[in-house]
Amino acid sequence: MNPTVPHRPPRHPEAAPWLFAASQLAVLGLWWAAGWKIGLAALALSHAAMLWGTLRPGSALFSPVLRRLPTREPVVWLTIDDGPSDDTAAMLDLLDAHGAKATFFVVAERARARPELLARIVQRGHGVGHHSGSHPSAAFWRLGPAAMRREIEEADRTLRELLPDYRLHWFRAVVGMANPFVARGLKRCGLARVAWSARGFDAVAADPARVVARVERGLAPGAIVLMHEGAGHGRSVETMAALLARLQALGYRCVLPEVRE
Repeated sequence: MNPTVPHRPPRHPEAAPWLFAASQLAVLGLWWAAGWKIGLAALALSHAAMLWGTLRPGSALFSPVLRRLPTREPVVWLTIDDGPSDDTAAMLDLLDAHGAKATFFVVAERARARPELLARIVQRGHGVGHHSGSHPSAAFWRLGPAAMRREIEEADRTLRELLPDYRLHWFRAVVGMANPFVARGLKRCGLARVAWSARGFDAVAADPARVVARVERGLAPGAIVLMHEGAGHGRSVETMAALLARLQALGYRCVLPEVRE
């Protein structure tokens, strides 16, 4: 039986901006009452907290985030980011060969360009998640409300148009970083954030053995494994083959979680 996980879109997406504004008023009051040294320290701490919540992958400061599955069984949730790509078909064949299931966190622009691959993912019994509209890896963490709306809400409409009979549940922030404006879009789209608990940095590392060793250090029952397709080094499929073989040797199954609304 596959693990069941709660589906938790943000409930109060406006809370973080208002709390930050309130904190800055408190800082001004402290500055006036206790002097500039104390006020400056408080200002630095308040901004550091916001940056930590934004830049730390998997931070739940601004919205709930799922980091692992609640199970003691030897199962993992294999997630594959950044497609569809030239690697998707081969990834699907590998998964079938190992009897494994995965969720593909796709980029809406890439899905629109290759809708047949998106449809094939679902037809082969795998999951689809939302991984932004255009994957602005260097800028996603600092996008304002309008740009974030495009990356989440407009992209969500695109994916639902391409998969009209499929229910989207999950969102993964680009590079895992989510600022306070992400929560608003997730609530409007009914999406919950997913992070990870095991990764091998396969998007940049070209050595499959090194990637698999890194993933293995984070493995445990219920681990959420982060992998990628279409990496610039061209070895994503080879790396996935090595990982699936190692997971099988260790007795882990790759499953899709059941969703509890």
